[in-house]
Amino acid sequence: MKEKRDFYQIEKNIVAFKEKMDKFQSSEKADKKEKIAQLEKQIEIEWAKISPHFTPMHIVQIARHPKRPYTLDYIEYLTEDFMEIHGDRRAGDDPAIVAGFGFYRGSTVCFIGHQKGRTTKERIDRNFGQANPEGYRKALRIMKLAEKFGHPVVTLIDTPGAYPGIKAEEQGQAEAIAYNLREISKLKIPVVNVVIGEGGSGGALAVGVGDAIFMLEYSFYSVISPEGCAAILWKDQKAVTKAAENLKIGAQDLLDMRIIDKIIAEPPGGAHINREQTFKNVDKVLNLTLKKLQQISPEERLKMRYKKFREIGVFTEK
Repeated sequence: MKEKRDFYQIEKNIVAFKEKMDKFQSSEKADKKEKIAQLEKQIEIEWAKISPHFTPMHIVQIARHPKRPYTLDYIEYLTEDFMEIHGDRRAGDDPAIVAGFGFYRGSTVCFIGHQKGRTTKERIDRNFGQANPEGYRKALRIMKLAEKFGHPVVTLIDTPGAYPGIKAEEQGQAEAIAYNLREISKLKIPVVNVVIGEGGSGGALAVGVGDAIFMLEYSFYSVISPEGCAAILWKDQKAVTKAAENLKIGAQDLLDMRIIDKIIAEPPGGAHINREQTFKNVDKVLNLTLKKLQQISPEERLKMRYKKFREIGVFTEK
């Protein structure tokens, strides 16, 4: 495999197998299950052949894949009777952030996450998942509402970053993010963070403080995008691959540096090839984690959370 090939070229065989599977799913053929099982096996074989050769930029492309499941997809699968709540009670509502309550395994849980949108119109309406200050203030307002009634919070992170526009800066983008970091760290309820796609800089951190931080296997979490890093450090977009390698943005790198707590496996082909299996993998980890956290007293959770963030990162001095 040539390193310069992008992921969309590499996955062509897997996409072809997936399209055949979808046709069999909707057919009435007697051997449907057998054919689907054979295609699933072919996807596994192809994925085992290509995945060991992925570069950091391939991971970035998988995390940004337009068919990858977004926050509302997870909420639809994981919850019942989800009720979205809008507005920050100060400036307005931000569609880039989805926030609300739903029944998860019989209990009320607060879900908050970035939403990018599928169609061009939806992407524009959602500002490509880049939140303005009112989005982060809305997220915090809903988290404090969850704390008031004793419900745990789950955040689903998938953003290129906070919106960098002039209006956002004028309305206090940096202050909104900084305030969230402080206030979320003090919440007395369990808070679990899951990076489901892109984890971009302060836009991710603003809802990324919690008792447990997880990443999907082919998501990434970074202080800046590879493109932004290449533009600043090398002043050359041809240096994007080099930037991605040096940023150490992959889930395994972040686990090694103790920035995250666990990697959630993705099915062969990535989350966009088998959404249901991805949802099940996330569900399993979330269920076990929430049960564990709810058995710990609020005071002890706060101490553990503080200790966790104080110890994040691995560094050496020369």
